[in-house]
Amino acid sequence: MAEARAAGIDLAAAPAAEAGREIYELIRELYPICRSISGDGVRQTFDLLSRLLPLRVTEVPTGTRVLDWTVPREWNVRDAWIEDPKGKRIVDLNTSNLHVLGYSVPVRTTLRLDDLRKHLFTHPTQPDWIPFRTSYYNENWGFCLTQRQLASMTDGEYEVCIDSTLADGSITYAEALIPGEVQDEVLVSTYACHPSLANDNCSGIALVAVLGKHLSRMGLRYSYRLLFSPGSIGPISWLAANEDSLDRIKHGLVASCVGDPGHPTYKRSRRGNAEIDRAVANVLRDRGEHELREFVPLGGDERQFCSPGFDLPVGALSRTPADQFPEYHSSADNLELVQADALGDSFALYLTVFDVLERNGRYENLNPRGEPQLGKRGLYRSVAGGSNREAALLWVLNFSDGRHDLIEISDRSGLSFQAICEAADALERVELLRRL
Repeated sequence: MAEARAAGIDLAAAPAAEAGREIYELIRELYPICRSISGDGVRQTFDLLSRLLPLRVTEVPTGTRVLDWTVPREWNVRDAWIEDPKGKRIVDLNTSNLHVLGYSVPVRTTLRLDDLRKHLFTHPTQPDWIPFRTSYYNENWGFCLTQRQLASMTDGEYEVCIDSTLADGSITYAEALIPGEVQDEVLVSTYACHPSLANDNCSGIALVAVLGKHLSRMGLRYSYRLLFSPGSIGPISWLAANEDSLDRIKHGLVASCVGDPGHPTYKRSRRGNAEIDRAVANVLRDRGEHELREFVPLGGDERQFCSPGFDLPVGALSRTPADQFPEYHSSADNLELVQADALGDSFALYLTVFDVLERNGRYENLNPRGEPQLGKRGLYRSVAGGSNREAALLWVLNFSDGRHDLIEISDRSGLSFQAICEAADALERVELLRRL
C-alpha cells in the first residue's frame, strides 16, 4: 500500500522568533515550580501545560513494578530552612527551591555546625552558585547552599527544618497525541522532574509544549506523541505500559537543554542509521556549526528507549548537552542563561526535522530506460547549461529505484533536501515518478 502523501510542515506558519518568545515566557512560568520525580510540582507543571495541549495524565502508584524497577514513594516539600544561632534564617526554600536536597526525609532538629556539615552541599568550583543535588532512591536529608554561605557560618547550634512528606502516592507522567493521516508515530519526549533549572530542563518542557501547539494546527502525515515524564522512572513506566504497541513508534527525539546559545548537538539512536538519524544529520548539514555524536548508553532518557529490548529509533537533539555547560545543575542555570533567539532556533530546527520526516519517501522511476526527455514536459530551461534544479531532477530520476529515499539522494548529491523534494514533486506531477 502506498504511504499517505503529505505536503510537509508549513514552516512559514510558525515564525521562529515569535515561537522563541512564546517558549521563553512559558519557561518563566515553569521556572519557580518545585518539581521532583514525583509530587505536586509535577502535577502543577502539567496543569500549566494543559492550557496549550490536550494532555492525558497517568498516575503510576507507589510499589508498581515497571520492568526491573519499582515506583518509589511520592515526595512533597512545603518548607525547608536553616536558622543560625541568632535565629536568623540563612537558608530558605522560599528563596530557591534548589536549597533542599531532593527527596529529603522530614527533619526538625538542632545541630552543632560540625554535625550539620555532613548534610550540607556546595558547588565544587563556583562559590556563589547553589548546586542541585538529589537522593531519590536512598533516604537522606540535606541542604544545598553556596560556598560563601557555608564559609560565613560560625560555630554554634543551628535549627534545621525540612517540612516534607515521603509516603505512598504515585509518579505522574503526561502525554498528548496529535493525530496525523497514519497511525505511525513520531515520539517527542522530555523530562519534567527538575526544579528551578531553566535550560535543564524547563527549556525542553516548554519547547515540546509549544511545538505541540503548532503541530496541532497543521496537516500531518505522521501522528505525534508528546511525552512529559520524570527522568528514567517516567519513560520506564511508559514503556512498561505500552510494550504491546511500541511498533507504532517510527521515529523519536528526546528534547533537553534547548535554550542556551550553544550550537545544536545530536546524539544518534542506538541503531545509528535510523531514518531519524539521517534526517537530523541532513538538516544540520545545511544549518552551519553543529555536532553529531554516536550513541552511548549514558545520558538522558534516550537510553531507556534505546535499551536493547526495545531499540527504538530515538535520538537526542539539544544545544549544549547536559553536564557540558558550566551552569549545569546549579542556580546559574537561570532565566538569564536561556535566550529567546536560541529557543526559536531550536523550535525551527525541530520543525525542519519533522518536515523532512513528513516528506521523505522512496519513489519508482516510471521511465527508467535511458534519461526521459524533460524539455517536452516543461522541466528544462529553454537554454541548456545546467542548474541545481536540473541536477536535482536528474539525481531523483537516477536513484528512484525503490531502494533510495529522498534523504539519501540529498546526501549523495550534496543538494538540499528541499531541492530534492521539489524535484520529486515536479517529476511526480508529469507522471515520471510514483511514490511507493
